[in-house]
Amino acid sequence: METKKTVVAAGQNGVEDSATDYVIRVLDSPLQLSAEAWNSLLTQQPDASPFMRYEYLAALHHSGSATSATGWKLRLVTVWLGDVLQAACALYIKDHSYGEYVFDWAWANAYQQHGVPYYPKAVVAAPFTPVPGARLLARDAESRTVLVQALVAWCEQEELSSLHVLFANPVDVAACADAGLMLRHTVQFHWTNKVDGYCDFDDFLASMAQDKRKKIRQERRKVADAGITFRSAQGRAITPQDWDFFYRCYERTYLEHGNAPYLSRDFFQRMADTMPEHWLLFVAEREVQGVKIPIATSLIAISEDTTCAIDLKDTSIQPLVAYGRYWGALERVDCLHFEACYYQPLQWCIAHGVARFEGGAQGEHKMARALLPVKTTSAHWLAHPAFADAVERFLEREGAGIAGYMDDLAQRSPLKITSHVQT
Repeated sequence: METKKTVVAAGQNGVEDSATDYVIRVLDSPLQLSAEAWNSLLTQQPDASPFMRYEYLAALHHSGSATSATGWKLRLVTVWLGDVLQAACALYIKDHSYGEYVFDWAWANAYQQHGVPYYPKAVVAAPFTPVPGARLLARDAESRTVLVQALVAWCEQEELSSLHVLFANPVDVAACADAGLMLRHTVQFHWTNKVDGYCDFDDFLASMAQDKRKKIRQERRKVADAGITFRSAQGRAITPQDWDFFYRCYERTYLEHGNAPYLSRDFFQRMADTMPEHWLLFVAEREVQGVKIPIATSLIAISEDTTCAIDLKDTSIQPLVAYGRYWGALERVDCLHFEACYYQPLQWCIAHGVARFEGGAQGEHKMARALLPVKTTSAHWLAHPAFADAVERFLEREGAGIAGYMDDLAQRSPLKITSHVQT
């Protein structure tokens, strides 16, 4: 589908100065856009994560992990000036609300109770990935505005119930708010390095209250006393055997909870092939008769490739961010999850000058590991006027509750200085 939109810029005294003719194209496959065009746009955005890279989205699509068959029908909404890609986003048409982490089940139920279809709906997101960051990729503010307007217009044309831009960065949030979308806030828990960087894990522990410091040391000791050691591998140092073992653990953890995993083995193979530098694997091993046997893994994503420590005080360097993503185990060991998913990654982050470690959605238990509350924001448009009014009133009440919740969490900081809650 292709449409045109003319934007008229006002000159002095409000007199029309110039007109820009944008072309909006909606593509139904990553193959219709080059990796170079998409990634060059992504790198210009604040908070660009690896989960918005062309390779990541293409792997989800081509591996069958996020397709029409799984309820994630991909559309690339693009804005052009001549042959230049000005703005773009990945939009998914969905017939369910799984894998989003911004929960709208109550909205869907309300629609159903009134005999109004809530599905299909449109979601602008990184599937299965609650990582805040750039969603509306644009070269400038005007192009971003055109993209938001094009999204709403296309959803109206396709008679979709709603549009949801999930875990957006502040620039995207502002553009959505200006276009009349409603904002919804949730809370995640992130670890932040010191400005000059912690010297080591003990230096980090010294920043915590005595009871929290003691608890972490006790948890780490339980894993060590069980004879568990860890090794890590990054990028192409992660062997095919490592990837196979990781997926065995990952799949088993999902199945133990009664669900099939969202992501296929083929998806992770594509990650190993196309963007290996963004992955870090921790493997827990137990020594049996002189042989180290792997028993658990955790897989961490990294914003940029790194093989050496980064100077956090050098503001000219893009700060490194690590993202806790996937984990699995073949046997139960007390506190192994905390060691694999928090303490080993944090120790690595400190050694490599990583500025921030994001622990994923929800989980107040993360605060005891010094992952502090951070407010995240999504934007929502509903086509039905009465439901839009009702949701807007709900979001006002929910927003006040979130603000109170953040204030409460601020009083429970695990750090010695209790002024670390981020907004």
